[in-house]
Amino acid sequence: MRITIMTLFPQMIEQAVSHSIMGRAIEASQVEIRAVNIRDYSNNKHKQVDDYPYGGGAGMLMKPGPVKWCYEAICESSPNTKKRVMYMTPHGKPWKQAMADEFAKEEEIVILCGHYEGIDQRVIEDIVTDEVSIGDFVLTGGELAALVITDSIVRLLPNVLGKQESFQEESFCDGLLEYYHYTRPAVFEGKEVPEVLLSGHHKNIEKYRRQNSLENTYKKRPDLLEQVQLSVEDRKFLQSVGYNNI
Repeated sequence: MRITIMTLFPQMIEQAVSHSIMGRAIEASQVEIRAVNIRDYSNNKHKQVDDYPYGGGAGMLMKPGPVKWCYEAICESSPNTKKRVMYMTPHGKPWKQAMADEFAKEEEIVILCGHYEGIDQRVIEDIVTDEVSIGDFVLTGGELAALVITDSIVRLLPNVLGKQESFQEESFCDGLLEYYHYTRPAVFEGKEVPEVLLSGHHKNIEKYRRQNSLENTYKKRPDLLEQVQLSVEDRKFLQSVGYNNI
């Protein structure tokens, strides 16, 4: 997979993706991540990419030309690949785990990072296929959001995490929050690991983790339970812990 991030601050991207899981995936040639500087495609001698918005208002707006020309250069470097182009914007579709699963199957992704007050709408309509948001808040630029998106995709690529189970039981993969985790020592500052996890009884452990996941979701994100297909046993357990919206 190739992920190209269009940005005014390529160093932010390059520094972040060189570490941890993404860095190892790049070294192993499991993914190619590159940052392209939109400013390099300005036709202004000062490399200016912004201007005042028509109609007035506070702030500056990214001009359509440099963004379009940057995108065209990306297309020229891989002309035979269909590209999904994501624009990071507060009014985009909320990013979900299912979307990460979907995009992880793409051969090439382009992520467009805005700055200032945003980007001229004409170029957004011209090149963007998906408008995406990571939450109901505003950032100074799209770079941090792009890194969040990139991380969530890269970790799903084959062999990046090593074991498929590493993410099959994670939060949101089945619509629920994940169960709690424990490691050694068995007793830490007087707090003990749940006894069932020390029993070696796999069926009981599986049942405990399912119930823990259900209870965790009920306490922290009860809205998710309305979208999950629950078994009769799940419903009985949730009722026993106080969830009655069934």
